[in-house]
Amino acid sequence: MAGEIKTLAKETAIYGISSIVGKFLNWLLTPLWSYVLVSQAQMGVLSNLYGWTALMIVILTYGMETGLFRFANKNEENPRTVYSTTLISIGSTTVIFLLLVILFLKPITGVTGSPDIKPHYVLIMAVILSMDAFCSIPFAWLRYQKRPLRFAFIKILFIVLNITFNLFFFVLCPWLAKKYPDSFTWFTLENGVDYVLISNLLATFIQSIFLIPQLRIKYTFDKTLLKRMLRYSLPLLVLGVAGILNQTIDKIIFPWLYPDKANAMIQLGIYSACFKIGVIMVMFTQAFRYAFEPFIFAKSKDSASNRVAYADATKYFILFGLLIFLGVMGYLDVVKYLIKSTYHEGLIVVPIVMMGELFFGIYFNLSLWYKLTDQTKWGAYLSLIGLVVTLAINFAFIPRYGYLACAWASFFANLVMMVLSYFLGQKNYSIDYDLKTIGGFFALALTLFAVMGLSRHVMPTLWPRLFINTLLIVVYLWMVIKKELPLREVPVIGKYFQKK
Repeated sequence: MAGEIKTLAKETAIYGISSIVGKFLNWLLTPLWSYVLVSQAQMGVLSNLYGWTALMIVILTYGMETGLFRFANKNEENPRTVYSTTLISIGSTTVIFLLLVILFLKPITGVTGSPDIKPHYVLIMAVILSMDAFCSIPFAWLRYQKRPLRFAFIKILFIVLNITFNLFFFVLCPWLAKKYPDSFTWFTLENGVDYVLISNLLATFIQSIFLIPQLRIKYTFDKTLLKRMLRYSLPLLVLGVAGILNQTIDKIIFPWLYPDKANAMIQLGIYSACFKIGVIMVMFTQAFRYAFEPFIFAKSKDSASNRVAYADATKYFILFGLLIFLGVMGYLDVVKYLIKSTYHEGLIVVPIVMMGELFFGIYFNLSLWYKLTDQTKWGAYLSLIGLVVTLAINFAFIPRYGYLACAWASFFANLVMMVLSYFLGQKNYSIDYDLKTIGGFFALALTLFAVMGLSRHVMPTLWPRLFINTLLIVVYLWMVIKKELPLREVPVIGKYFQKK
């Protein structure tokens, strides 16, 4: 058992680190795009396209990745038959999808709701989606074979290639165009969206080549097996669609709902760039998730000491999440230069987005109750409730408040899911969370945040304001260390951290 847990921890570290590093490197593209794209509208187009992409990849894989794991691990099934059948199924539906996009390209482009999105954008994204959907199965097979290093290598390779191609088009090509104008008459930054999509396409294609060894198998198709896999996997599609829509629906429907159609993509671009600053909280949540999920499943759910451990883990997650929130907000006057100044009018959404993502992280921690009690249907119910809240706020308030409504929709959807999950969890799998301490630090963090906001109004000079904000962050950190961290047990320095 100890050996299995050790192996699980090792694989989790590899998958987790590769995912987090990949997300961070990919995140760096947004600052680059904000400076090189000629307009905020181009950023809005990319945000809308990638919102659709996130939704469509869930639909095109229709839960078959999880189905592959489930059936490949059944004693009565041949894993290679399961893999082969899954590949044929996903490959067939992907080809049908691509053919339909080609046949109905113009009507599909019109569905996006924006004249800024051109048909060839949709076609390129459809090709990328088709390769990604098909490649998801060889990636799942690598995980089944317990080959995390190859999995991580190919994933990181894609990110590195994507960034390299972006740097080629947006950094090297402008320099070459100035030096050798006759050879670069084809290049213009007005085609910035094209270059981003071509970079993605090339990186995805090369990634696919590296997965060819996983496709060299004896292909067999089991129709009966596929039917059983679909019965298992399709319900997961509903959960997946609800979950991804909670994250991306605002970027998809914004062009439809914003009344000034000519300005819609500009507003969406501003929101998307500023939203990315708030995604710093998402990376922290993701890092914690990779450590926390194996932790909870490796323990006995009935142990009272384990319930204490779950409560402590959630408390520390919240305390450090609040520290990240204060850190970003305290240095927002510096952090904001990650994106071009033309996007800064949207910075008002950053604290809303960050707090909303913290709520989602807390919701993830609280969700252990339905995972440990095998009541995962509640994950679907809560995701659907969150989606209803998101849609209701967006439809009601985007026409009047624009992207500010998107930020608040995410905030309240995550808040509702968090609160509901807490009360349902206490009913089904009671854990004595330290609400008094958590509430106290929430109050402290919000008070310090309010003081930061006040300093922004009364101190026009940057450096004194940063100094004050640094002191406020230190106050919060000192309180956390003094009251909650076990530094008081460390020899020599521990006496300075004793609880009063």
